[in-house]
Amino acid sequence: MQVMMYTKQNCPLCDQAKDILVSLQAEIGFRLIERDIYENDTLLEKFQLMIPVLEIDDEPIMYGKIQREEIRKRLLLKIGNR
Repeated sequence: MQVMMYTKQNCPLCDQAKDILVSLQAEIGFRLIERDIYENDTLLEKFQLMIPVLEIDDEPIMYGKIQREEIRKRLLLKIGNR
């Protein structure tokens, strides 16, 4: 399973989201990929005010302030549906 996190530099919400994802990664096991929205004009236009944005297997699931238990439930649900 792959989790994509759209982010940018100097973003406290992004830092919090990454901490949450890293702790969940140890528990659940998934591939975490980070993309800086400022490296791509399309991403910047799409996600500018929403970051961080999380996608699981290319499906957007959460943005802004990331809730640990909510993302954990979604990750476990995705695993259960495989």
